[in-house]
Amino acid sequence: MKHLQNYAKVTYPLKPTTTLSSKYLTIAGALLVIPLANSAELDACYAPVARISGEASAKAVDALNPDTIVFEVGEIDAQLGENPRVSMTGGVLLRQGDRLAGADSARYEPTQRALLLDGSVRYEDGSSYVESDSAEFSYDFGRIRFEGASFILDGNDGRGAAAALEINQQGRLELDGVSYTTCPPDSNDWLLEARDIDLDTREGVGTAKGIKLRFQGVPILYSPYLSFPIGDARKSGVLSPEVGSTGRSGNEIRMPYYWNIAPNYDATITPRLLTERGLQIGAQFRYLTRTMDGSFYAEHLASDNMFNGSRTMMQLKHRTMFVNGWRNRIDIREVSDNQYFEDLGGSLSISSITHLDRSISFDYHTDSLSFFGQVQDFQTIDDAILPVDEPYRRVPQLLLRGEWPDRFLGLRYGFDGELVNFDRDVGVTGWRLNLAPRIELPVSRPGWFITPAVTVDHTQYELRDTVAGQTSDPSRTVPISSLDMGMVLERNMNGSGRIQTLEPRLLYVHVPHQDQDDIPVFDTITPDLNLVSLYRKNRFLGVDRIADTDQVSIGITSRILDLSTGREVMSATIGQTRYLSESGISLPGEPVVSDETSDYIAELSFLLFENLNFDVGHQWGEKDRGTTQSQARLQYRPASNKILNLSYRFRRDALEQGDLSWSWPIATQWNFVGRYKRSFRDDETLEEFYGLEYESCCWGLRLVSRRHISTRDGTRDSSIGLQLVLKGMSSVGTAADKMLERGILGYSASLR
Repeated sequence: MKHLQNYAKVTYPLKPTTTLSSKYLTIAGALLVIPLANSAELDACYAPVARISGEASAKAVDALNPDTIVFEVGEIDAQLGENPRVSMTGGVLLRQGDRLAGADSARYEPTQRALLLDGSVRYEDGSSYVESDSAEFSYDFGRIRFEGASFILDGNDGRGAAAALEINQQGRLELDGVSYTTCPPDSNDWLLEARDIDLDTREGVGTAKGIKLRFQGVPILYSPYLSFPIGDARKSGVLSPEVGSTGRSGNEIRMPYYWNIAPNYDATITPRLLTERGLQIGAQFRYLTRTMDGSFYAEHLASDNMFNGSRTMMQLKHRTMFVNGWRNRIDIREVSDNQYFEDLGGSLSISSITHLDRSISFDYHTDSLSFFGQVQDFQTIDDAILPVDEPYRRVPQLLLRGEWPDRFLGLRYGFDGELVNFDRDVGVTGWRLNLAPRIELPVSRPGWFITPAVTVDHTQYELRDTVAGQTSDPSRTVPISSLDMGMVLERNMNGSGRIQTLEPRLLYVHVPHQDQDDIPVFDTITPDLNLVSLYRKNRFLGVDRIADTDQVSIGITSRILDLSTGREVMSATIGQTRYLSESGISLPGEPVVSDETSDYIAELSFLLFENLNFDVGHQWGEKDRGTTQSQARLQYRPASNKILNLSYRFRRDALEQGDLSWSWPIATQWNFVGRYKRSFRDDETLEEFYGLEYESCCWGLRLVSRRHISTRDGTRDSSIGLQLVLKGMSSVGTAADKMLERGILGYSASLR
């Protein structure tokens, strides 16, 4: 026993049977504790264990240092003397922290400081499971090596086999002559074969050398080196390539490289080859610190063969949270030419962009005050927009807002202030100061509220480049008085577990007339009428115009709520504004509003059944004014993988569109996806794509064909994409899943 006494203490959880002679020692039902510590510490650290027996002994072992190795053995046979030999039979179990290893028998090798396990060897930890016929356990280093092993990785259902497999104390797996897949045991639809693979289960990444990837038995990829995830870890390396084809740019190949710079910094560099245009390089850098985060993205096409020049796009998004409560945001995007998104953007929504926002802002908030300041510029990328119609630069814009509730006699004081310098290359420019203090007397009780309010709106201008006869310092002071009141009534619906509410609201506004023809229009527009603008006190959005009015806005909302879930089953609202006097204020080029009423606004939303939702909004006028705008959406979703969307949009003299999209199983493993968007006004299709998805236990395939309008002048583009998804590993081909998620409301790719 002299070779064991420096490494182990023997305790007896059961009543032992001990046979002792001059050369042999046999112990039945033994528990051995082998600490990874120097011999001088052994007696001090582990002597108490030897005095514990029975169930208490097991509990004491559980409380040991996690680096301690514990053996549970059926029977130990030890040969003493100059050539010691220790064998363990009747079942052997090794435990170190959350790592377990077991075998039918084991043999102790003191010179190698190792245990040789034999017969039905098993190993498991928090992320892997291994089976083998034999293994060698070097307890000094916490390393175990298997011969002819099979393994399972819990993180992503990965499994495989190896001629040799070694696991060290840090949870790292080293495999020789290995095959790996995430398919179930009865299927090898895809298989990764390699000369050797290292799997770091703690970091969640793997590296392989001499790799061959087989799909349905056919080699589809060979590489001398490959890095791949076995979880959600980040690791530098080449990502899966994307391959596609478009009608306007030719075939397309993307080969992204991900650079894991640090835990809070990373970058992705993406060469993109467009066969008809050339090679484009894109790069994204992301960062995250305790006080700030953001990303910088740029892409450059040195020589576009179809454009006959270089093309560049850059974007910076940044946010800083200062320790004193201040916040900073930077949002800058710029392109080299006006056709950039049309040629290289890839979608109708991107190609229809007319302006790019470039701004740097700061804001600060307290319980009563909020401050916002920014400098803002726009890049206009639509050739049809004349310089005189381009938006103004704000250099700078400062806004201050205050709110002081529950003051004397229940009064609430408020304040809105803005100072901004509008600049542009053509037209009138200058400073605008707007101050709007207000006082309110809110009164609310259960079921109703009433709020009378008075605001004094003062605006002062200092103008440059004015036309002849126009004053350079116009001003305007307008009092605005209002009375806002409403009720919330409810009733039970005949014991159905639901309640219905009735919520009428009335807003009266009075603004006297004041001539404003000498005031320029920097940023004021007439917004669409909706349920939000229905209760605004100014018909215009912006302070360059304040409409004189004597009006009453009336609306009523009713809801049905499920008491057991709190879910809104139905909501319906209708409202209208009635003008008690004519308004004499309008924007340049727009007629004065002479109607006695606004259009009616109505919205309806309800859950027809558990899986059928319907929403509709409608705006129409009295007499012969007819429908101004309308929209409706129906979604049928009987299951997570069954989605059908139908929508309609109408705006008088502007657009009339229908949109149908779906994702629907057509067989056990097949799914049909698509979208069809059409303009009835122009009698043409805006976008359409159709695709098939196939999903098996461990892989999937997407094939999508798409045709859409890609430029503002109506030019069309077409593409076809094929994406192969190897579950738990990667995907090859086009990023078809991203296009489907953008185009089909509620779609979520199940193939991962």
